[in-house]
Amino acid sequence: MLPIAAAAGVICAIIVVAYFAALDQYRAAAANGSYPAAPPRQTFVKRLETLMRPLATRLPPRTVGGLRQKLSRAGDPLSLTPSGFQAMRYALAALLAIAGLAIGLILPFPIPLVVQVPLTGGVLAVAGYFLPNLWLEQRIAQRRQQIQHTLAEATDLLTLVVESGMSLDEGLLSITERFHNALGDEIGKVLREIRLGRPRMAALENMADTIGVADLHHLVESIVQSDQMGVPIARLLRVQATELRRRQRQLAQERAAQASSRMVFPMVGCIFPVLWIVLLGPAIIQALGAFK
Repeated sequence: MLPIAAAAGVICAIIVVAYFAALDQYRAAAANGSYPAAPPRQTFVKRLETLMRPLATRLPPRTVGGLRQKLSRAGDPLSLTPSGFQAMRYALAALLAIAGLAIGLILPFPIPLVVQVPLTGGVLAVAGYFLPNLWLEQRIAQRRQQIQHTLAEATDLLTLVVESGMSLDEGLLSITERFHNALGDEIGKVLREIRLGRPRMAALENMADTIGVADLHHLVESIVQSDQMGVPIARLLRVQATELRRRQRQLAQERAAQASSRMVFPMVGCIFPVLWIVLLGPAIIQALGAFK
């Protein structure tokens, strides 16, 4: 634990020294009446990534590819890169390790101090290293759920636009204007890739593979096959919209059917004990009084 604490202390010292050096430079420029050209503003995560680049860039290519895919599925939160995400994990582990060492020194535990200080520091360091992964997985799950929830309505809108005589690109643009959520963001990425020269179907397939929602993947596959076979896309979209609505209704019915079984445990654990106390409590009190 001492190497981790030393590394964390060095990182904090570098951050503090860099901050005060920049502050002194700004004050000197202000005193002379001339301000230096303002560099592009960087977020804290970007500065952290630059600071810890020697550690964060030593990742295997396979790990970098997996992190990049996860960040893309999560919607690129905080504009993180794989090295930036890894730097955040290292920094959080170091900060929580310092907090764990302090907690081990301050709080009284029924174990020797030599054991409890490294133990609390190590536990919090491990937690700090893995917490960003849990946060990222939660964002991916929320984003997929949001896309799944709005996919049927977006397909209906796309069907109406295409049936009115507009192109598929105009239909995708109408989705981005109507839905300001995860699905709209992903469709916006597709349109930007198309403007940069990427084939439309390749951009759609890449979006479906990145998001990982089964219904969206099935819809994109149908659009690609329709484009290859020359089938009118408006008719295909109408069929797909009807199928998505049917699946959505079926999923809602399944959840409603599972609600009764899920209510059993709260009723047994929370409601029934209170009823037993209310109904049997007076009788038990009277019985105890009779035996006195």
